[in-house]
Amino acid sequence: MWAKGEIRGYKFEVKHYDEGSQWGIDEGRISKLRVTKDGAEVANYDRGWDILPATDEAQEVVSEIIQRYN
Repeated sequence: MWAKGEIRGYKFEVKHYDEGSQWGIDEGRISKLRVTKDGAEVANYDRGWDILPATDEAQEVVSEIIQRYN
């Protein structure tokens, strides 16, 4: 299932499942996550981290998304 949203000006798309898997973030339900700010990609997870959030604010947003969907 795909979900889209926005938190504090960060847009995100997340693919999550009903149950966790070895490919999910922390073996959770999120298998894909893309976060952008002003059109620039600030975090990307696709069965592994391709782009880690580099700022404290981006990390807080990613953590919020993980709490919600993982």
